[in-house]
Amino acid sequence: MRRALDLFCGAGGATRGIQQAGFHVTGVDIKPQPRYVGDAFYQADAMTFPLEGFDFIWASPPCQLYSMAAQTQRNQGKVYPDLLPVTRRRLEGVGGRWIIENVPGAPMRADFKLCGCQFGLELRRERWFETSWNGLCLLPTCHHPHPVVSVVGHGTPSWVRKQLGYNPTIAHYRAAMGIDWMNREELSQAIPPAYSEFLCRQIPERLTP
Repeated sequence: MRRALDLFCGAGGATRGIQQAGFHVTGVDIKPQPRYVGDAFYQADAMTFPLEGFDFIWASPPCQLYSMAAQTQRNQGKVYPDLLPVTRRRLEGVGGRWIIENVPGAPMRADFKLCGCQFGLELRRERWFETSWNGLCLLPTCHHPHPVVSVVGHGTPSWVRKQLGYNPTIAHYRAAMGIDWMNREELSQAIPPAYSEFLCRQIPERLTP
């Protein structure tokens, strides 16, 4: 079986999709992840963890430096690490096939822009993806004809409650993301498995056996 590495894995939203695409997945995160769903887990620094020996590498460096959800904290002087450029350099150095995931507006080449509506999910959650092979796939444009859940930060913004007409529960968030094992904080840092499964199914024929 092909082996994948998920850097900054969290509880494993991307990992689950990578598994569904046929990979054995090893996750790495600097924090304990008791609900991680991958095949192996190492609590370690993604910036120093060995990258050799994997057919494919996924990386989701922290997004708070670029995300709208953290704008208030940045305005108040909170400083977040800029790990995206360093992560890219590490992946380029090891070669092979890789994907970097982050939020809209991050300093990256957005080969893919994915949102929940493109996968039949009742979810507004756009994410950008840069690939080592300059991937390209024409998908329907992002379109939400009616209000849907938006998983942001640690609470529910008033504008989300107003649009939906109700205050989403953890059950609503899990259903929208296609994730049934995470708590609210973990969900706020995750991507739907549908995104990573779709992207990983674009590359099997490009991987070295």
